[in-house]
Amino acid sequence: MRNRIHKILLGYAALLMLVSACKPELEAPDVNANGLDFTHYVAVGNSITAGYADGALYYEGQQNSLAKLIAQQFQLAQSFDFRQPLIPQGSIGIGASLNAKYALYNAADCKGVYSLTPKPVAGIGDYLLFNFTDPTKLIYSTQGPFNNMGVPGVKSTTTLVHGYGNYTLGTGNYNPFYSRMASAPLTSSILDDAMAQTPSFFTLFLGNNDVLLYALSGGKKDAITPSAGSAGFGFDNSMQAIVTTLTSGGAEGVIATVPSITSIPHFTTIPWNGLVLDQPTIDFIVQKYLNAGVPAGSIPPFHVGVNAFVMADASQTYGFRQMVAGEYVLLSTPGDSIKCKGWGSAKALPDSCVLNATEVLAINNAVTAYNITIRNLATTHNLPLVDVNAFLQQAETGITYNGVTVNTKFASGGAFSLDGVHLTPLGNAALANEFLKAINAHYGSTIPLINVTKYHGVQFP
Repeated sequence: MRNRIHKILLGYAALLMLVSACKPELEAPDVNANGLDFTHYVAVGNSITAGYADGALYYEGQQNSLAKLIAQQFQLAQSFDFRQPLIPQGSIGIGASLNAKYALYNAADCKGVYSLTPKPVAGIGDYLLFNFTDPTKLIYSTQGPFNNMGVPGVKSTTTLVHGYGNYTLGTGNYNPFYSRMASAPLTSSILDDAMAQTPSFFTLFLGNNDVLLYALSGGKKDAITPSAGSAGFGFDNSMQAIVTTLTSGGAEGVIATVPSITSIPHFTTIPWNGLVLDQPTIDFIVQKYLNAGVPAGSIPPFHVGVNAFVMADASQTYGFRQMVAGEYVLLSTPGDSIKCKGWGSAKALPDSCVLNATEVLAINNAVTAYNITIRNLATTHNLPLVDVNAFLQQAETGITYNGVTVNTKFASGGAFSLDGVHLTPLGNAALANEFLKAINAHYGSTIPLINVTKYHGVQFP
């Protein structure tokens, strides 16, 4: 019996050795730059390149910026430093309105109903970051030069402006995000500072703000950059000047298209027909219009159930009308004003809270024209193209990574942060992979893609 057991055990041992011998060895994927030189990688772009998220520029957002994530993959092929103009770790961040970064809080609305709501983590942001009377706040001398030349709020045109960081010009006449990182805030340009590093490789993702700043104001502030015009005034020649300059020293690179606003939750979260009414509320609203002197025949035809919001329209006799499909309510519209002050029903939504059909057409036409220019530049300069517009349109219905689906739905979709405009670390990782795919396909490199699922979307309490 013992001999039999001994033979069986020897048989198992032999079998295990055979299985072990036949087991394939798993090799790490090949990392090959195929002649690309990333050692002086420079990223030129706007807020997404910079790592702006949740309504502000802050440390964690920068550490998960689009440019930083791309650089990390490049560093698998070559060793180099990638410097960013970092906000101090632990800072509450600073936004364009001097606000702190947003986080989700369980808060009551005007009707006493509690829900998770984005709110700034403090009453005011870290405004000392913009205290330019203190030379220590100008961090170029201690941290620069910067490989990440992403600047929140920058356009194709302002990338070329000398003195774009000139804080002596007063509020609204300079960009404070550039001031704090510029080599010479009163005289330098973003493109100058990028070229001072003699880039060997670049990513270029510009054009969003040439139309987005207009859209975010409901078409009431700023202006859409025209396609025509000289460099510094028109989109086409500005982008031509930027690409020609970046490639002038032999640098390789990649260029990206401008996304449509219809892929951005800031414009799509509140539906144009999101007004839900019951009969008593309709009766109350109608009486409000009658009391204001609006004839019964000119009162919007409200009905029980889903209705279009009422928006301001100066072309109409009484200055308002109901919205139609293809028009947008901005996420920045105060929710309590809709719920408890009659905005969008008894009182028209202000112009600054909506994009009407004419404004949407102008925005869409501009994005189409910009992307034609960008495609032509990619062809002319033999650069790979990242179609960010198509990628975000695909993400509207969801893209799955290792069993995790990411989409553009506000907060819960994973791709967009709490401002509804800028990406989460998860969204940045997914977009970074699109850049890497384009680079690998064009240059024959094998830079590994990012494991997107290692990065988080909106963080819930």
